[in-house]
Amino acid sequence: MRIPEDVLRAAGPVTGWSDDHEGLSGDVWHVGSSYVKRSGADEHARLLWLGEHFEVPEVQVFADGWLVLADVGAPSLAKADPVLAGTVMGEVLRALHSVPVTSCPHDARVAVVVEQARHNVEAGLVDPDDFDDDNLGATPQELLERLVATAPETEDLVVAHGDFCPSNVLLRPDGSTVLIDVARLGVSDRHRDLALVHRELSGEAADAFDRAYGLTPRPSTLAWYRLLDEFF
Repeated sequence: MRIPEDVLRAAGPVTGWSDDHEGLSGDVWHVGSSYVKRSGADEHARLLWLGEHFEVPEVQVFADGWLVLADVGAPSLAKADPVLAGTVMGEVLRALHSVPVTSCPHDARVAVVVEQARHNVEAGLVDPDDFDDDNLGATPQELLERLVATAPETEDLVVAHGDFCPSNVLLRPDGSTVLIDVARLGVSDRHRDLALVHRELSGEAADAFDRAYGLTPRPSTLAWYRLLDEFF
């Protein structure tokens, strides 16, 4: 694994790197006061755009697909009081979904994400052992066929985060927030984000989110976008 010199200078030596950190998976390491991501090109482009509207981690280096991000130094909502977490997530998502879709250059509409799901199945990147309980026992190809057959015919388009869950929203002591892990951000149906929120939150947290966000989602559309998430 060749690591660009710019990345090594920014993050420090490879020895001592750790992937034991919250809310991140894949080729990501926490090195000192930085996070290092391999294959970070998609996220880099989205961070540059999203940073014009919301606080995101500082990009320290981007070289040959490697991305070095400053550690924000704030905990995620995964560790917050459930009602606080639901409220903050609802407020942040409502603000994100209010950004004009015409300003966003990244496309994550149904046709695009279905093709991405198909590519991931064909490339062997979908692990059936990680499926939600109600999909265990199915093959990636079977789920893909279901995804295609039940795809929504209309879309309520917004700028969607794409992986909106408590671990990807950081909360500073002053109440300000930072969005992380934005590689899937793009113009999509709002239910792509709502599906993950309703999967991750329950009880008082879910009620607090719904009050803060201010919209009742469509259950059938939630189900489709939750199915979509199995491929990513």
